Amino acid sequence: MDTAIQRYARTTTLRSPGHYRVGPFTVRHTPDRELKFANYAVPDQGAEPTAGEVADLVAAFRERGRLPRLEFLPSWAPAVEPALLAAGFTAENRAPVLACAPDGLVAPEPVDGLRVSEPVTDAEFTSAAAVQHTGFGGEGGPDDGEIAWLRRATVGGGVSALATVDGRPAGAGGCSAPVDGIGELAGLAVAEAFRRRGVGAALSAWLTRTAFTRGFTTVWLEPGGPDVERIYAGIGYRRVGEKLNIALEEPA
Repeated sequence: MDTAIQRYARTTTLRSPGHYRVGPFTVRHTPDRELKFANYAVPDQGAEPTAGEVADLVAAFRERGRLPRLEFLPSWAPAVEPALLAAGFTAENRAPVLACAPDGLVAPEPVDGLRVSEPVTDAEFTSAAAVQHTGFGGEGGPDDGEIAWLRRATVGGGVSALATVDGRPAGAGGCSAPVDGIGELAGLAVAEAFRRRGVGAALSAWLTRTAFTRGFTTVWLEPGGPDVERIYAGIGYRRVGEKLNIALEEPA
């Protein structure tokens, strides 16, 4: 399963509009979003990059005003992490990878006043993006790139969602279009006023269930921490691997 998930990640990177190649790496470049999570490289399977290829990768990121950064499962390309560490990269974290299959999904407890649906109007997409923007620490309103991300989530059979409680925007997220039946649940955020009320679990379960009705065979995700992992475990997600997030910060 970990190899299938990494193949999915590499394929979606190759499909991203602004992607480019450097040596044995494919870089996901998002021109309208400087957020580091929207800009990263993925190595080819079994890649053994030279010091020169790593230097070229760093230069390509710097030329585009982006932080040199990679996201991948170490088991996919074991020689890449040592090469990056030798070049001065530092591991941001090693995140568990969770996955859920249709027969594993567990219905969460109901939340009073909760309604989850797919955004349709411009106002609904903007509301969903605003929840994500503030949920991930942003100030002010969402930018065009954040709104476009939600719209792109539904292209090719993916899913996007806006959760409201008594008519107020409470949560948002998406599940990207599948590759060989596998899709990623990402961008899930709950507005501060509605946290610890079961909204995150209900929203995640809705996105996952809807993905399965659209033909997904597996949905995977990267939880933001132990507390979040427990929420996903409660609706049926289980650990299937570990992903390395690693970056080269600017010199002090």
